[in-house]
Amino acid sequence: MSKQLRIGILGGGQLGRMLLQVAANYPVHTNVLEQGADAPAAKLCHSFTDGDIRDFDTVYAFGKTVDVLTIEIENVNLEALFKLEEEGLTIYPRPHALKIIKDKGLQKQFYYDHHIPTSNFYLLNTKAELEAKADFLPAALKLREGGYDGKGVELMRSTADFVRAFDEPTVLEKMVDIDKEIAVMAAKNAAGELAVYPPVEMVFDPRYNLVDFLLAPAALTEAQTKAAQALALKVVEALDSPGIFAVEMFLDKSGNILVNETAPRTHNSGHQSIEGNYSSQYDMQMRVLQNLPLGDTSNVQPSLMLNLIGEPGFSGEAVYSGLDLAVKLPKVYVHLYGKTHTKPGRKMGHVTILGNNTEELMQKAAFVKQALKVIA
Repeated sequence: MSKQLRIGILGGGQLGRMLLQVAANYPVHTNVLEQGADAPAAKLCHSFTDGDIRDFDTVYAFGKTVDVLTIEIENVNLEALFKLEEEGLTIYPRPHALKIIKDKGLQKQFYYDHHIPTSNFYLLNTKAELEAKADFLPAALKLREGGYDGKGVELMRSTADFVRAFDEPTVLEKMVDIDKEIAVMAAKNAAGELAVYPPVEMVFDPRYNLVDFLLAPAALTEAQTKAAQALALKVVEALDSPGIFAVEMFLDKSGNILVNETAPRTHNSGHQSIEGNYSSQYDMQMRVLQNLPLGDTSNVQPSLMLNLIGEPGFSGEAVYSGLDLAVKLPKVYVHLYGKTHTKPGRKMGHVTILGNNTEELMQKAAFVKQALKVIA
């Protein structure tokens, strides 16, 4: 009997948890590094290490115990990953790709250098530099590192908004006249095989600047669908790394498709794939890590993914009110992330809904949204 492949995962949040649920179907031994034994992924892996994924020594020592290493969040110690790769460890995505994506400034420059359409931008180092860019507004100001789920982003519609500007390295991106926000998941294995999912359309919650729900497939023309998929594959090929990637894009009102950001991992915009596609994004990541043939990305049926977030006014131990009502509906699948405590706007789970058409999906989603609440 051959030795089980030892897979290491840096990060133990909900993405790691969902990856582990799929990993149980494969002949692998899973190891997770994360701070806090109450992390969502802690109870589902074979081995758990309580440690800081940003610390060089901790990540380096963890990497020496596995055969292949991956991430579920970008905020990891890159220097340790480069050293481990130099010493022969397989790391997907590769550290050079992670370095580009982790820094939004490097990421935007990468798109420009590889002729990948994106919004115009400036790289700034201080708040003072923003004062000279008043004629560039309206624009989005993003921290180059550390932002996620709408955090680290401020909209600069006029100079009056400069009071909210960050006084550290940022990217100032020209605001796009958006028709739709879409995303495409794409994967590449070590053999060079590529796979791309149908685009999804994301609708954002303006309170928290994170996805409220998404529809799969996105309501695009055939030409737009093919163009978005081709653009996602161009990004992945240019990054020159095995892995699974989420390429977020804008479809503007002139019909242009622009790349917004890329995530070097599974992503919120691919959650519906667990039930909505024949090979989910997590199954695809497991195939990449084992260098197996990539899976079937086709949609099983039209689907909708609804993010389940903490209700306003509630902080404390999480209570899921109306869970029984939500799961009564046919083709409704509830995924809770194992987080013990809630607060307003915190991602606590998601719900995938399958249906025959958008109208059916939206009706079911409206019921679930009204019935299922995360309170304390």
